[in-house]
Amino acid sequence: MKPTGTDPRILSIAAEVAKSPEQNVPVILLKLKEIINNTPLGSSELKKIKQDIYCYDLIQYCLLVLSQDCSRIQGGWTTISQLTQILSHCCVGLEPGEDAEEFYNELLPSAAENFLILGRQLQTCFINAAKAEEKDELLHFFHTVTDSLFWLVGGHVELIQNVLQSDHFLHLLQADNVQIGSAVLMMLQNILQINRSKRTKMLLEINRKKEEEDLRLRLQLQRQRAMRLSRELRLNMLEIVHPGQVEKHNREMEEKSALIIQKHWRGYRERKNFRQQRQSLTEYKAAVTLQRAALKFLAKCRKKKKLFAPWRGLQELTDARRVELKQQVDDYVRRHSGSPMPDVVSRELHAQAQERLQHYFMGRALEERAQQHREALMAQISTNVEQLMKAPSLKEAEGKEPELFLSRSRPVAAKAKQAHLTTLKHIQAPWWKKLGEESGDETDVLKDELSVELETLFIGGTKPP
Repeated sequence: MKPTGTDPRILSIAAEVAKSPEQNVPVILLKLKEIINNTPLGSSELKKIKQDIYCYDLIQYCLLVLSQDCSRIQGGWTTISQLTQILSHCCVGLEPGEDAEEFYNELLPSAAENFLILGRQLQTCFINAAKAEEKDELLHFFHTVTDSLFWLVGGHVELIQNVLQSDHFLHLLQADNVQIGSAVLMMLQNILQINRSKRTKMLLEINRKKEEEDLRLRLQLQRQRAMRLSRELRLNMLEIVHPGQVEKHNREMEEKSALIIQKHWRGYRERKNFRQQRQSLTEYKAAVTLQRAALKFLAKCRKKKKLFAPWRGLQELTDARRVELKQQVDDYVRRHSGSPMPDVVSRELHAQAQERLQHYFMGRALEERAQQHREALMAQISTNVEQLMKAPSLKEAEGKEPELFLSRSRPVAAKAKQAHLTTLKHIQAPWWKKLGEESGDETDVLKDELSVELETLFIGGTKPP
């Protein structure tokens, strides 16, 4: 039965093998190497590809090609060595399914035997070769075949016995050539290590099974001893109990046994239910934790809101509270009743209160206007100070910039006056005082050092007398 979802590359190769002549089949089978090498090692995709190769009998074709005469194969030993790699890689990790018996009992032993035969043929060719280059090439092919055999044996350790008992392997061990002999001995050492590890695993498995069997027997023996002791105890108790109370004692023992069985059964059932409901219990605990944190956060928010919220007045009074407050007011009036006030005095007090209230509101309006005036003056002063700080000196002023000094503000006028006095002093100073000065230097001027009539200087914001 052909598998479904077969790789189209495998289908193409199988179709070419079926249609092509016999001499072209080895070259076509070499395409399997590229497919295997481009697939990740140990992946499910590689396992599926190996199953497809086996189901379309491509492994059997490789085995048939390797059993033929190497001189008739296109590509010679190069093609044969690559086919041994393809065959070993396809057989290791393969799950044959329904044809498992044929695969393990026929195909694998035949493949191992063919590898050994190819090794003997390469050994003969290597001994008969005359050129050093040819010997090196044949030795490389021999190593490739032995590595493929070792890979196959490593994946199927049951083939170790077939390899060690083969006459071809014995013939390889008796080789006189040092290079061939060392390669065979190295392979033998690796095979023996695999066999030793296999035996170690088998011994461990046997010991584990033996320990499990011993444990089972000990538990069975303990159970039998416990049952025997229970029966002996029961018989001893029956000997002590009066014959008329035997039935009652048996009934009590049955009830007690039933309770013990029910207790253990309910415990087992609850533990089983707990394991099944662990996920929902975890979600429930998480929800409880989140709700607790959210409630704490909301409580803190309400508390902060209550602290910083403005006063909202009194709560709405109920009828009972109104009656209670009215009763308190009446009691207070009754306890603190004063002499009745004449209407004339009441009107005078009312007029005085109205007059004082009007006077208060008028004074409050005047204070508000004065405050507004002060704020306007402060704003004007701030503007003038900013304008004064940004204003250039008179010497550097050009165009309409001197108009910046024409202001009703005293600070601006003082700054303009200082700049003007500095300029006058510099102009009226003798020439010998200007020798050490540079253009643009400014010095402070005192009022008493000037011979200029300052009253004739116009200062913005003041009127002449």
